Amino acid sequence: MELTTQGWPPHAIATALGVTVAAVSKWLTAWRRGGLDAVRSHPSPGRPSRLAPEQKRLIPDFLSHGAEAYGFRGEVWTCARIAKVIEWEFGIRYDKGHVSRLMKQLQWTPQVPITQALQRNELEIAAWRQKVWPELRRMARRQHRTLVFVDESGFYLLPGVVKTYGPRGTRPILKEWQSRDHLSAMSGVTAQGRLYTLVRQTSLTGADSVQFLEHLLRQAARRLLVIWDGSPIHRGPDVREFLANDRTRKIHLEQLPPYAPDLNPDEGLWQQLKHVEMRNLVCLDLEELHLQYHLAIGRVRQKSHLIQSFFFGAGLD
Repeated sequence: MELTTQGWPPHAIATALGVTVAAVSKWLTAWRRGGLDAVRSHPSPGRPSRLAPEQKRLIPDFLSHGAEAYGFRGEVWTCARIAKVIEWEFGIRYDKGHVSRLMKQLQWTPQVPITQALQRNELEIAAWRQKVWPELRRMARRQHRTLVFVDESGFYLLPGVVKTYGPRGTRPILKEWQSRDHLSAMSGVTAQGRLYTLVRQTSLTGADSVQFLEHLLRQAARRLLVIWDGSPIHRGPDVREFLANDRTRKIHLEQLPPYAPDLNPDEGLWQQLKHVEMRNLVCLDLEELHLQYHLAIGRVRQKSHLIQSFFFGAGLD
């Protein structure tokens, strides 16, 4: 209305506001007939909610206790289960569709849960992240060591399946070659965004760990601070013999807390490879899988910022 009184034509107002000329004409007609009140929005209040605002605020607290606390089998919250909890707590029945809208208002969304070992010691993991990790960073700077996180993973001929578009009613099919043959990979990442790898078509051993440490000494730095988990191939006689040969001055090894893969930024690399770079990829044999693995590694190496983001994902700034 203000633009009209300033002499703007309807098409210019429509362009400025990102609406149609017909909408502007409709507003102007209503304004001329009934004034400003005629063009104000009057949303319908709709049916009042049967749950009071303070009752809605209690729902996330109820659900935070877990589904098994309410007698359900498995820690899975579905709309039908949440509807039951609302009925038990407040005596109010809701259908599943309304519960879905209600959970959206509460900013709860359906998500795939992260699996964690029951043996995890959360206090030990938190202490490592808050106390040990800063000290290791200071040690690396003080002793001029390159800090490298190391981890292992396996790549099978089975594709890493993610969603893809397809015609409605016709579900896409991936013809996979089912076999236990796989690639065993070891990698190391640095906070500077560098990536080092070793891959075998057999299971990794302590000798492979030694070979990878030698590779890091040649390619990464002459003094290393290596952080990895307590895998047997990291603690075997091959590694002990290697370190005993005057290597401890060049390589300092630190072990992550048990059952804490989320502390290792290298886990982010495996997720990136399996679910992004090599998603829905079907290979007929190990040679093709080996080639695709190296191509994916090459793409990730070009994105140092992506490798650095794995550290933030692990909570290690």
